[in-house]
Amino acid sequence: MNIFETHAHLDFDDYKHDREQMIQKAFKVGVKNIINIGIDEKSSRDSIKLAEQYPEIYASVGYHPSTVKIFNEKVVYELAKHKKVVAIGEIGLDYYRNYNPKDMQKKAFARQVEIACEIDKPIIIHDREAHEDCFDVLKQNKAKKVVFHCFSGDVAFAEKVLAEDWYISITGVITYKNNDLADVVRILPKDKFFIETDSPYLTPVPHRGKRNTPEYLTYVVQKISDILRIPPNLVAEQTYQNAKRFFLQEAF
Repeated sequence: MNIFETHAHLDFDDYKHDREQMIQKAFKVGVKNIINIGIDEKSSRDSIKLAEQYPEIYASVGYHPSTVKIFNEKVVYELAKHKKVVAIGEIGLDYYRNYNPKDMQKKAFARQVEIACEIDKPIIIHDREAHEDCFDVLKQNKAKKVVFHCFSGDVAFAEKVLAEDWYISITGVITYKNNDLADVVRILPKDKFFIETDSPYLTPVPHRGKRNTPEYLTYVVQKISDILRIPPNLVAEQTYQNAKRFFLQEAF
């Protein structure tokens, strides 16, 4: 089984005692590639360092809605030049936790979208209870290569995203009770979605409540397999190929 982990935060302190062992466990279950995600300057630099240590790991760089008070566009430009940086993100808007004023979030988000478009890098979107504003900023800046990380919208919003030729990424939330993601998964074109853990968060059932790791992507694969009634290997391989094409520009 080939699995592409498109969103993890393995630089976080949650893994400081067993990072190497955790990564190796993920490789053993079929995880072939991992994108480690930046949320500010430090985590972006740490993501690059991690990517330099492993051929299979790549990095993204950017300022999350929670860190836009310290947004520095020069840092994004500088770090995005690194050969292992495959995307700008995670960037976007968060009106649930409302870490920073909406205007501040929008300004930093829009500028990072502009940078991504200018340097032709894919964009990884953090969107929490800000669907329409995220969509509008992307449209206003004519963004082309976009993935909505940890998709949390309904079918109508998914259709709106897909109509722009953008992508949707599914997490362990798909394994939780009382979520509507199964309906979203059923309408996804096979070449327009990825899978991710968002480790250390959103741990899938049956490990919910514990620290998440890329090893647990197999549960996300299995749940999507059950929903679509296709073999797990097909889900894994399709999303693997989708991510290779989108992030690494490698066509199969």
